[in-house]
Order: sequence, then structure tokens, then C-alpha cells
Amino acid sequence: MTVRVRFAPSPTGYLHVGGARSALFNWLFARKMGGKFLLRIEDTDQSRYNETALHDLIRDLKWLGLNWDEGPEVGGPHEPYYQSQRLDLYKRHADELIAKGSAYRCFCTSERLDALRARQEENKMPPGYDRHCRDVDPEESNRRAAAGEVHVVRLRTPMSGKTVFTDLIRGEIEYQNHVLDDLVLLKTDGFPTYHLANVVDDHDMQITHVLRGDEWIPSTPRHVLLYQAFGWTPPVFCHLPVILAPGGGKLSKRKGAASVGDFRDKGYLPHALFNFLALLGWSPGDDREKMTLQELVESFSLERIMPKSAAFDEIKLEWLNGQYLIDTPVDSLLDEVRRILELRGYAAELAAQPSMLRKHVSLLKDRSKRIDEIVDTGLYFWRDPDTYDEKAVAKYWKAETPERMRVLCAQLQTVTWDHASLEACYRALTETLGIKFADLIHPTRLAVSGLSYGPGLFELLEALDRKMVIDRIHRALERLGG
Repeated sequence: MTVRVRFAPSPTGYLHVGGARSALFNWLFARKMGGKFLLRIEDTDQSRYNETALHDLIRDLKWLGLNWDEGPEVGGPHEPYYQSQRLDLYKRHADELIAKGSAYRCFCTSERLDALRARQEENKMPPGYDRHCRDVDPEESNRRAAAGEVHVVRLRTPMSGKTVFTDLIRGEIEYQNHVLDDLVLLKTDGFPTYHLANVVDDHDMQITHVLRGDEWIPSTPRHVLLYQAFGWTPPVFCHLPVILAPGGGKLSKRKGAASVGDFRDKGYLPHALFNFLALLGWSPGDDREKMTLQELVESFSLERIMPKSAAFDEIKLEWLNGQYLIDTPVDSLLDEVRRILELRGYAAELAAQPSMLRKHVSLLKDRSKRIDEIVDTGLYFWRDPDTYDEKAVAKYWKAETPERMRVLCAQLQTVTWDHASLEACYRALTETLGIKFADLIHPTRLAVSGLSYGPGLFELLEALDRKMVIDRIHRALERLGG
């Protein structure tokens, strides 16, 4: 059997990290088993369809590296991969179920259904359709449909017995049939519900394993009943644990970034987020945390997916992203850092000092956890500091500092402008003045960057030009005293 799995999102909003994790597990399983990973767009809810969401969804999947073997932009033997373009197929299968007696037409008006719900609420009864049209004579049903009477198609759910299915993570799960309603399969506008389209497409596209979030467990008995009604063999079901916010509860934008796009915009690397998501609810069986793509594929197995919910720890993601930044070549980061700098308003400075970008990234990438941090902690490469760290000023800018800085500036006018010469100049001057090395290092850093931290001072001075450094020291003397 060739493993065939799918990710089937609805283009109604952003790609949530929970959905991305589901897509990622499907992708890893397909790659591990030498199978196929499909992308199918479930866009039958036209009232919520969002063209921008579809564009962002495809962009974010590509950014993560989740390339699909069949689907939009790729094609495949089961085209089209948009459910809105497969309506005839769903109508044909709904008619097949009606003919077999496994489904029926429901002519109840929205007014009747509203009244039914109100009566159930008033009498504290369980909500659900009362099967009013379940026993309408088939000939009468055909006549009313042919006359154009508005209707939906419902599944004729067994009213006794139980439906049992096996979840690969949780084992055997059973539902009593009497708690399952006669769900709608085809709506009045001819569009299928999620349940009919999902089952028909998974069968038609020969899906062997369904890996999806555990919020779909209550829908699975209905899907099993549909497979039975059609006489088809269901796929293997594997429901993935939910991802929780760090303090518990549903992960949402209110509790931090919740979409793949959010993390991309915050400066995370795609392979770092991929690695992090892979370890949410799954373990390679050892203590590894930073894993290459090949290692993830080779280690992945459905048996190691855990049923327990996993917490999204962004602090750990930041650490992991920082580890990936260390390994990332400078050239691979230049375009993204340039893009963020331009968004921050530094396009003119970038054009005026084209060589500065590489220096900026080279000196800060290994000290940063995100790409935007590379930018925000290194703006002094592009402009004079307009503020100075108050704690650093109190600690390092003493009464005797201004005179030392003046002497230093005189030395900097003639020293060869490279790391070794600058360091030798500072060491010689501290000996001449009889002061500690730090008495020159910290005030200089404060004057040129406005900060008390950063890359090695002499690497920083070498990256900045002589005039810029001396001018900034003079400016600090004016603003801080001396």
C-alpha cells in the first residue's frame, strides 16, 4: 500500500500553528513512508471563503517547506483539488445514498427548524433534528424534489446500536448511534457539508491515513457511518493532540502569535519553526531538540505521537531559533534584514552604505534569537543614537570620563582602523592613563551605540568608520556632559 495523506484546510482565515502542525505531521509521515502528501482546499463554505486567506495559506505552507505532491499549482490525477469545483461529484454520491435508502431529502423550512430549536431549549431537551422527513415516501420525495421544492439531503443514521472506530493514538472509540443526529450532507444551495465532501474526497483521492486535530473526533463516527453507507473501507484515523497556550487554554492571538504568518513576521526561521512544531506532541524517543529535516523524517513514526496536549513554549522556540541563526550563513539573512530595515524607514541609509548591511548581520546574528532582533538591536549601524541607556550612563559615565574620551579621540584620529590596531591603541592608552581597560571600553560602547551591550567593541568600531565613531563620541560629550 502506498501511503497517501492530505492536509485539507478551509480558506477562511490565517494558517494557525495547530493546522500547520497537522500539515507537518502528514508531510513527515508521507516522506518517511515514501508516500504522497496532498493539499486539498475545502472551500464549500462560500459565505466564509476568503481569497486573501487562500493566498496566505499557500504562501505559509511553502515558507515552512511543506511542498505537496498533488494539489493546487501542482495538479495530479484527482483534479480538481478545490471542493467548490467538485460539486457534481458530491451531488452524484448524495443521489446514490438516497437511491440506496441510506439518505433522504428533508423539506423542513428554516422557520420550522427555528421553532424546533426554540421548543427544545424551552423544554431543556437535547438539540437536534427530530427526523420529521425521515419517513417521507420515496415517490413523494422524488415528486416534491422534481417540482423544485427546496430541500437538504440528510444521512439516515441508525437509531440503535453503536458505531466503533479505532484511533491509532487513543485506541478503540465508540459512540451510541442514538446520540448521533441525521446530519445534513447536501445543503439547499447544492453545496455539500464538510462531512460528505470530506468522505467522498478522501475515498476518491485514495487517502490511506487521516491525521487531523482531535477536535474532529466527534465527527469521526458520522464519517464511519458514511463509509459504511457507501460500502467503502475507511482510512486509518489518527487524531492529534491539541496545542495549548503556555498558561493553558486555547492558543490564540490574544495569548501571543497564533499563526504561521505571525511567527514569520516576528523574525523566526522556517526550519526552526518546523523543528519546534514537530516536537509538539511527538518525540524522536531521545533527548534531541535540534534536528535536521532528514533526522526528523527518519525518526518520525505515528506510534510516538502522544495523546496528551502540548503547550506552545515560545521561549523555547526563541532559543531554538537562535541556534538556527548561528548556523545560518550571513548571505541567507541579508534580504530579510534589508526588508525589515526598509519597513523601519532606513531605505536611504541602506542605499548610502551598501556594505554596512553585511557588517550589521555578521556581528549580531549569533547574538540574536530572531531576525527582527538583529535589526532592532543594531539600529546604531544606520543612525546616531538618540538616547543612552540610563543605567549604563550612571554606571560608566563618571566625572573623569569626558577627559579620557577627549584623549581617546585624539588617538583615534591616527590609528590604523582595524581590530588589532584599535585594541592595541586602547591597551596602550589605559596604561598611559593608569586606568582599567573597562574605563575606556564601556564609555566608548555607550557613546557609539547608546547601549551597554552588543558585539565585541573592536569588531564594532572596525565595522563603523573612523569619522562616525569620533563624531558620536563628541556628540555623547555634548549630551552627557564634558
